[in-house]
Amino acid sequence: MTQNNNLVSAAIQGIQEKKGHNIKVVDLTKIHDTICKFMVICDANSPSHVSAIYDSVREFTIKKAGEKPNAVDGLRNCLWVAMDYADVIVHVFLPDTRTFYDIDHLWEDAEVQEIPDID
Repeated sequence: MTQNNNLVSAAIQGIQEKKGHNIKVVDLTKIHDTICKFMVICDANSPSHVSAIYDSVREFTIKKAGEKPNAVDGLRNCLWVAMDYADVIVHVFLPDTRTFYDIDHLWEDAEVQEIPDID
């Protein structure tokens, strides 16, 4: 569990470093048969901002948690990038794409923690 907490914390730091906003952590640990234990979700302002946040999260998770993503998807168009760390998945969205897919609310029983934006 501590490794997941370190990874989630490092991902949040990477997002905040590049001014990602509307950060939420979805805790799926009490729900059976989910793809991961935690999702970290945030918004970016543009495709280049999505890419910058991806780079920052990757750097912070390597440096702070010793973890590289197992898979990354979405870098071609940067509307939504998903970084798969097995038990933790980090999602970086453009706001319209996030609204369309609404993954924040896929699991109604999940605990959702909102992380304050850094100005």
